[in-house]
Amino acid sequence: MYDPNTQTAPLMSDKELKQFSEFIYSELGIKITQTKRTMLQARLQRRLRTLNMKSYGQYLEYLQSLKGLEVELPQMVDAVTTNTTSFFREPKHFEYLTQIVLPQWQKKHAGQTFAVWNAGCSSGEEPYTTAMTLMDYNERISPLRFSIVATDISTDILKKASRAIYEEERIGTIPLEFRRRFLLRSKDKSRRMVRVLPELRDKVSFRRLNFMDDFQFREKMDLIFCRNVMIYFDRKTQHELVRKFCNHLEPGGHLFIGHSESLAGADLPLKQMAPATYQRL
Repeated sequence: MYDPNTQTAPLMSDKELKQFSEFIYSELGIKITQTKRTMLQARLQRRLRTLNMKSYGQYLEYLQSLKGLEVELPQMVDAVTTNTTSFFREPKHFEYLTQIVLPQWQKKHAGQTFAVWNAGCSSGEEPYTTAMTLMDYNERISPLRFSIVATDISTDILKKASRAIYEEERIGTIPLEFRRRFLLRSKDKSRRMVRVLPELRDKVSFRRLNFMDDFQFREKMDLIFCRNVMIYFDRKTQHELVRKFCNHLEPGGHLFIGHSESLAGADLPLKQMAPATYQRL
């Protein structure tokens, strides 16, 4: 127990760590080990203060309620994960997309819509990078119709992503030509903010999705991005998730994962085409 109005914070007992680990794994697929006790404790202490709660037990009870699962679970996700992202992160994927994936796809699917899913989209940099890349291909190389669905478990981060407003210091990785074509600068020069063009924003639809749930899309995808998300999962959960991706991926479609992630040894209907790049068999 502790008084949230004082500086004294509760320590997490072994029992509480075990309870939270089991809850987080069952709801999110994220494995919390003893080595992450200090991190988890520090981050959940902030949630206790925000909610004016006196113990981890009270907080866990709230999380397990219907209201808690809807309202607080996304907040806890933000607390136990790190939303690290940037425009044109791991740029080799976007080069592979324009040089290999799209030309091959258009030979077989002329006139159809290229469907992309950015899974674990965070604050929107990745899906807007994808939209810029596809729009540039459409305008410079070959006419292309495309649609992008971007998902994340955090409702707060999705609101930020849908606004598509970013600080100027975050756009340094965007090629200068793309900045000129696809971004609007704030009229208030002192704010140093930019916003993605409406034409690109309209190409991306955002929705909340928990990878641990059963989920469906109206159509199968031609490309799925799930990069630097599976690092939070154990190998069993990673492979189960990628099987779900394969069920939503067209034969011949591609999956891009993070360069620090691996599917080695997994029994999956995928063929590795390049580093962190797979094709559905």
